[in-house]
Amino acid sequence: MLDASFFISPQDLWASVGSAKAPQIVDVCSKDFYDSATGVVPAAVWYGAKPIKDWLPKIDRARPVVAVCKAGHDLSQAAAAQLRADGYEARVLEGGHAGWETAGLPFVDRASLERFAPTRPSVWVTRRRPKIDRIACPWLIRRFIDADACILFVDPPEVANVARETGAVPFDIEGVELSHEGERCSFDTMLKLFGLESEPSLARLALIVRGADTARPDLAPEAAGLHAVSLGLSALAGDDDHGLLRRGFAVYDALFAWLRFAAQERHNWPAKAA
Repeated sequence: MLDASFFISPQDLWASVGSAKAPQIVDVCSKDFYDSATGVVPAAVWYGAKPIKDWLPKIDRARPVVAVCKAGHDLSQAAAAQLRADGYEARVLEGGHAGWETAGLPFVDRASLERFAPTRPSVWVTRRRPKIDRIACPWLIRRFIDADACILFVDPPEVANVARETGAVPFDIEGVELSHEGERCSFDTMLKLFGLESEPSLARLALIVRGADTARPDLAPEAAGLHAVSLGLSALAGDDDHGLLRRGFAVYDALFAWLRFAAQERHNWPAKAA
């Protein structure tokens, strides 16, 4: 039995991914392995064989760290040991990439990650005054793609110009790759491109988002509620797009947690004794 204080199981790490409590995930596998892999652990940042002193300043001391390598042996254990020696709360992903795969947990498509977020922090741009899809997509980006991603909100006619000038990835606007496809919304498109659409809870969340964003409350019972809460938050936020983003993330964190851990729970009255 591995020491739980030094190792974290794939299942326990996955339980925190998609929430504000997720640790920083540093991928220290070799370049050969990384280049040959088709997937990356969600939200992981690959540092490879770079000396830890080169990337240590990028690590937030206030947040836990999980080191990942091919199989959870020398590379990730050396990184975690050095981090712990420097006072960081660091653990090793038990079994590394291999353990994650054996557990049947989702990877982010590496080719899409390299194409849309080759450097960190990545920058993304969309229309200002977000409501539903433009909250859901940034949530997906920061929770699964790049935890430090910068989201820019601009007037709709300027999205393409800002993307060109800054190198930001445009999304949820007509004429770009990361946008609506037929009856499917931008959140669906991102899930597909990043290889996450088969994860059951994210697939169910996508149905809720699509129903709320495209006036199809029949798609999921929760869609009407998400629509109402989203528009209410927008009305309260006014022109504070990033304040709305912070509040909206709490909604998506809660929805995702409900789908994973509490969807079968029922409440009745009168309440029964626990």
